[in-house]
Amino acid sequence: MQKSDGMNYAPQGKPKPVCKENEFIFAATALDHGHIFGMCNGLIEAGATLKYVFDPDSEKVKRFCKTYPQVIPAENIDQIFEDSSIKLVAGAAVTSLRAELGMKVMDAGKDYFTDKAPFTTLEQLAKARDKVKQTGKKYAVYYSERLHVESAVFAGQLIKDGAIGSVIQVIGLGPHRLSAASRPEWFFEKEKYGGILCDIGSHQIEQFLYFADAKDATVVRSQVANYAHPQYPELEDFGDAMLVGDNGATNYFRVDWFTPDGLSTWGDGRMFILGTKGYIELRKYVDIARDSQGGVYLVNDEVEKYFMVEGQIGFPYFGELILDCLNRTENAMTQDHTFKAAELCLKAQLDAVLLTKAEQ
Repeated sequence: MQKSDGMNYAPQGKPKPVCKENEFIFAATALDHGHIFGMCNGLIEAGATLKYVFDPDSEKVKRFCKTYPQVIPAENIDQIFEDSSIKLVAGAAVTSLRAELGMKVMDAGKDYFTDKAPFTTLEQLAKARDKVKQTGKKYAVYYSERLHVESAVFAGQLIKDGAIGSVIQVIGLGPHRLSAASRPEWFFEKEKYGGILCDIGSHQIEQFLYFADAKDATVVRSQVANYAHPQYPELEDFGDAMLVGDNGATNYFRVDWFTPDGLSTWGDGRMFILGTKGYIELRKYVDIARDSQGGVYLVNDEVEKYFMVEGQIGFPYFGELILDCLNRTENAMTQDHTFKAAELCLKAQLDAVLLTKAEQ
């Protein structure tokens, strides 16, 4: 697994099937973002069977088939939609097209699993909410910076166990490496990628809602900028925001495209979670100049401790999602939570103040 490029970062865990072979069959389509590999890895490790792949770009299909040689290239998307054995369709379309694909998937009677961000407009979100109610199908989202990061999974367990009391603040830092030469053209078109707070900011807001156990929040302030990439005028290379949850917990997060080439991974993702009885720090992907894996720091009234969690925790979301689809439950992530995180990142993006670089 390569770690230098976030777009193609696809974590691999230990197989932990929750269902029998061929009990949960899915298909992959819209291979526009490399996150599709992480999505498929997670589902397969949890026992899902990957049957079909479809994308109009044959080169993307060839690359996908090299990774998953068991998959069957579909002739068209209708072949997937018309196959009654397919229970879920996973896709990583251009961000602005994810909602449209989701509508078609749910109309075909299948659950939908999309890469984040799931929408670029509030109108898309409203249609998705209506479609979920109409069809009874799931619109699941791959918020990978919590769902596919063992330190984040472990932090959630610590919080549920009461290790730091009630969470009162979450600070998230989400730097990413731009790797501009390897990015597709749509990545630099704001109408298509949605803006930095809509895109990678969606991770941060989802984590705040989850760790703070907030059902809703207000965006107090949000900002975006293009500080250093004039050659990409529609790119936002910096964004930050402050939110207050409906339970009084607060959130500040910063996202950016300024990871320097000297770092061993695509981004030094950090998270600081303050509780009434202690605090947690996540060094998600690296503990710089010390450990290439990162880990979890916990301080409370009893301990001051570091946990190395790589390969120890796993990624339970995918098995829970499979079981939710089979049993029509909501244990992996509720639909309300999924959509609320999306709603707040869209509002943060819409309300964002455009910052300009101070003259030197």
